[in-house]
Amino acid sequence: MLGARGGWQALRRCASLPRAVRLRVREALGAREPVGEVKVQGWVRSVRSQKEVLFLHINDGSSLESLQVVADPSLENRDLTFGSAVEVQGKLVKSPHKMQNMELKAETIRVVGPCDTWLFPLKMKERHPLEYVRQFPHLRCRNNTLGSLLRIRSEATAAIHSFFQDNGYVHIHTPIITSNDCEGAGELFQIETSNEARESAEKTHFFNVPAFLTVSGQLHLEVMAGAFTHVFTFGPTFRAENSQSRRHLAEFYMVEAELSFTESLQDIMQVMEDLLKTATSTVLSKCPYDVELFHKYIAPAQKTKDRLEQMLKNKFVTISYNEAVEILKQASQTFTFKPEWGCDLQTEHEKYLVKHCGDVPVFVINYPYDLKPFYMRDNEDGPQHTVAAVDLLVPGIGELCGGSLREERLPFLESRLQRLGLVDAYQWYLDLRKFGSVPHGGFGMGFERYLQYILGVDNIKDVIPFPRFSHSCLL
Repeated sequence: MLGARGGWQALRRCASLPRAVRLRVREALGAREPVGEVKVQGWVRSVRSQKEVLFLHINDGSSLESLQVVADPSLENRDLTFGSAVEVQGKLVKSPHKMQNMELKAETIRVVGPCDTWLFPLKMKERHPLEYVRQFPHLRCRNNTLGSLLRIRSEATAAIHSFFQDNGYVHIHTPIITSNDCEGAGELFQIETSNEARESAEKTHFFNVPAFLTVSGQLHLEVMAGAFTHVFTFGPTFRAENSQSRRHLAEFYMVEAELSFTESLQDIMQVMEDLLKTATSTVLSKCPYDVELFHKYIAPAQKTKDRLEQMLKNKFVTISYNEAVEILKQASQTFTFKPEWGCDLQTEHEKYLVKHCGDVPVFVINYPYDLKPFYMRDNEDGPQHTVAAVDLLVPGIGELCGGSLREERLPFLESRLQRLGLVDAYQWYLDLRKFGSVPHGGFGMGFERYLQYILGVDNIKDVIPFPRFSHSCLL
């Protein structure tokens, strides 16, 4: 009995010994008081050894700022280099330096994973161009700029979801594999199994019909809006555009929403404006230092911060397509594409319109009937035949969002599909107009373009973790 009791008391004594509290770097930096025993894990961003002290800066991705570690030089070893993964245990104490609130006084430093600094393509204290780090998709997240981008991207994603959920929208997972071409542009990735690709003589389809990667979740959202009133989706979309330009990706993310019982394009526009302002305010408040990095060092000439302040405090401007064409025709600027009624607005036109309207976001409404897809609502407006469509143009980017009222009237929709020879393919879509159809509309926003807009990033490939584009699919 005594032996058992003695063992239990020893176990209790062991359990009462102080255990190191594991902290993320962000938590350590934000601590208000010293903490006795802490453990921080991360990657070394800098090493500086002096005669009487060893300084490290470690980062674990939780913040732009790294945590300074102060240690005895005896803890240094040859594996403790820039890029190595470490676990540091010690005391969190007040830092004597004004630039940092707390620092970690190390008692032990364990190298979890060494890093060969000669071969590692990222170098200590070098500001690598975005074009350079793009070559290393498996390592570029360790770069400060991409780290900031990905934290901002995460907060923006959460902010968008919160906006819709706070306003009563139901989140729908629309399919990635589809038999529909929502845009009608034909720039689709067709899906084949490896066997189908080999057996081209007798063409059979896994799904019995041709299947594609989705270009939009809109048509599936329209189905769901017929039961849930307000719905949204946020997921990957795909375009097989043979382009390596700064504006195009083969895989990107779209935010899309549909609203039932709405007969006004203004209702759709108000949701767009509220979404943009709410998400941007949230990102600016939650990621101030990450956003500042872009505004100060990546795109200082673009004055993105000033533009965002203007956007947040001003009402968006609204002009018609007719007015837009007239503004462009009267412009002193020479355009590569001559502005004409009935032609689509090019990026150069869109950017000019934004500047003309005071460098704030601009809604352009009521586009020519023949320019837009079959599902947009006919305005029945005489010789200059238009549809109830809207594009949102923003500074530095051009088109950010596109939306419309949907054609809910069966005869109008049926007539247009017949002219296009699409009645059989979209019989299900016609059915929606037969069984409890209501006036409705919606919009889509390119998420990567949104990030370019708020950060001032010139190339869309630099605002997505793993860019896919023509002739490039690394990893």
